[in-house]
Amino acid sequence: MITTKDIFSYEPDGKYAVPVAYFSMEFAIDQALKIYSGGLGFLAGSHLRSAYELKQNLIGIGILWKFGYYDQLRDTDGTMKPFFLEKQYSFLQDTGIVFTIPVHESPVTVKVWLLKPETFKSAPLFLLSTDVPENDEISRSICHRLYDSNETTRIAQSILLGTGGAKLLDLLGRDNSLYHMNEGHSLSLNFYLYSKFRSLEEVRKRVVFTTHTPEAAGNEEHAYSLLQEMSFFCGLTEPEVKSVLELEGPQLNYTLAALKFAGKANAVSKLHGDVSREMWKNNKGICEITSITNAQNTTYWKDAAFQKALDANDNQAVIARKKEMKKALFEVVADQCGKLFDENVLTVVWARRFAGYKRADLLMYDWERFLRLVTGTEYPVQVIWAGKPYPTDFGAIDTFNSIINRAKPFANCAVLTGYELKLSALLKKGSDVWLNNPRMYREASGTSGMTAAMNGSINLSIPDGWIPEFAKDKENSFIIEPAPDYLSYEERDRLEAFNLIETLENEVIPAYYKDEDKWLSILRNAAADVAPAFESGRMAREYYEVMYS
Repeated sequence: MITTKDIFSYEPDGKYAVPVAYFSMEFAIDQALKIYSGGLGFLAGSHLRSAYELKQNLIGIGILWKFGYYDQLRDTDGTMKPFFLEKQYSFLQDTGIVFTIPVHESPVTVKVWLLKPETFKSAPLFLLSTDVPENDEISRSICHRLYDSNETTRIAQSILLGTGGAKLLDLLGRDNSLYHMNEGHSLSLNFYLYSKFRSLEEVRKRVVFTTHTPEAAGNEEHAYSLLQEMSFFCGLTEPEVKSVLELEGPQLNYTLAALKFAGKANAVSKLHGDVSREMWKNNKGICEITSITNAQNTTYWKDAAFQKALDANDNQAVIARKKEMKKALFEVVADQCGKLFDENVLTVVWARRFAGYKRADLLMYDWERFLRLVTGTEYPVQVIWAGKPYPTDFGAIDTFNSIINRAKPFANCAVLTGYELKLSALLKKGSDVWLNNPRMYREASGTSGMTAAMNGSINLSIPDGWIPEFAKDKENSFIIEPAPDYLSYEERDRLEAFNLIETLENEVIPAYYKDEDKWLSILRNAAADVAPAFESGRMAREYYEVMYS
């Protein structure tokens, strides 16, 4: 069996001596390890990379998803179709650790794998699996699909991550760790700790919590009766849980419970902090909610040749490298869509998880103006969309497929499938403009624009999430003016779609085609302003200083 000494390939720095276990449902560490869906995983991956670079005493706790999230392929008519293909990973180490956890009042066997630090230059990552011969098919399926749509399976996945991860720490001899919940999925670890210490204060000494969802309705919750039936409470009864947490009603909200269990909590941008404190302020017994703005790892994301050109203050080298990066992206466009894009043409990219509030099709809201934009010949524009909807979010899938069908007639519009780490990097490096237009106050942070700015793509964004902390309109980005809060969603969509296309036509396109010096100045300012302020080394240090101290 693996020991604590086997975990690290480096001696943790004394500045970061506090042992931390970072619980997350997903980690985007490398293209080869498909255990993530989107932004939460991208964040966790960058956190573990920076923890490795800083030699922090931090380990990751996750789940080894047999089929990953899903493989986003195309159906016979070119529209999106999710496929679930079994994954194999020869680079994971069998730790020899096997134990059981209770799920639905029955023992479920858990096997533990390790992603060693030197494999992808990340902090150690332990991955839990129930897909072992000792389990029946239902128990084996707990770790099959990330964010399984079946409610009881989802609850079992949280038990695996939370209870299973906490028990693993005991077996590793790291039971003195600080438990960091990255979102509420691992909530059951708190009940495991409470069953051990029988003290809410003892749990609070050990747990910190990062919340990501900026509206109450979006936070996961389930019926107490079902959670108790599933063994979520580690032996506690429903009345005991309600008494300990001072909660009422038939449903347990994961985020609210986490805010009561944790000693400290943080939102993931300053604006999100304001939204979160307002959202939960009427609930007694919650911990302080501070803000630590998300960030991304430059070592992984930034193109070295592009940075070299920036450092040399060589505009021609910057332009040349940018065109090379665009060509690499356009090879994927040609391969997937049969369309040949031009590296000399302004290229706008919208790429992130497909969800209704992110409004992937906002650029198409006024169809006549969109037609004028993409059929113009004097100042041509190329547009690319990419992203993964949840495989059972049929509204988001309909939007994705609608954009595919509407973009088909245009040689300069493309929708790409397979939005994972590799394609994400190509899109950020190969775009001139990174478009971000969610409904205000719905994007807790958003980090894709950070890595775009590192690679010479200029943010065109609604001022939500991290953007207000970064953006200087027409200096390092372009801001889409948001509609007044008092308007209906329909009116806000209409007005913000108008403001988006007005900004494109009157600010972005003229700067790109008519004022190269201005364009390069904005590009350079963005690259300079995004790091170190939005580099994950800052974030990893800040967690130790603010949350783990």
